[in-house]
Amino acid sequence: MFSKLILVLFVCTTLTGCSAPKISAGQHQAQPASLISHIVFVELNDPADYEAILADSDAMLATIPSVRQFAAGAHHDTGRTTISTDYDLAIYLGFDTNEGLSVYVAHPQHVAYVEKWKPRIRSLRVYDMLDATR
Repeated sequence: MFSKLILVLFVCTTLTGCSAPKISAGQHQAQPASLISHIVFVELNDPADYEAILADSDAMLATIPSVRQFAAGAHHDTGRTTISTDYDLAIYLGFDTNEGLSVYVAHPQHVAYVEKWKPRIRSLRVYDMLDATR
C-alpha cells in the first residue's frame, strides 16, 4: 500500500498539472484588503442576543450589493492580555469606493438593522480605514 502511494505521488508530481507552485522564502504576497475597511465592534446589553445579531448581520448586511468583503464573529481568544475583549460581535465590511460605503450606510437593509439593534446595544465603536497601499 505504501509503495503504491509513493508511486502515485511520484507520477502526480512529475505531471505539470499536478505540481504545486514553488514559493521561496520571502515570496509570500498577502491578498489585498478592500480599499475601504469599515470595522464595527458591538457590545450588547444582553450577550445572549449574540446568535440573533450575528444571523441578522449575515442576512441584512452581507447581502447589500456594495459590500465587497464581509466577516462577522465573536472575539477570538488567543491568550494575549493586550487585546481588547470588550465587545460581543465584531463586523468587518470591505468597500471598493467611498460611494460604496455611502450606499451601504443609506441602504434600507442597513437602516433596518440599525433600527432593530440600536435599543439592544450597550456600546458601539465604528472605524473606517483607507488602505494606503492601494
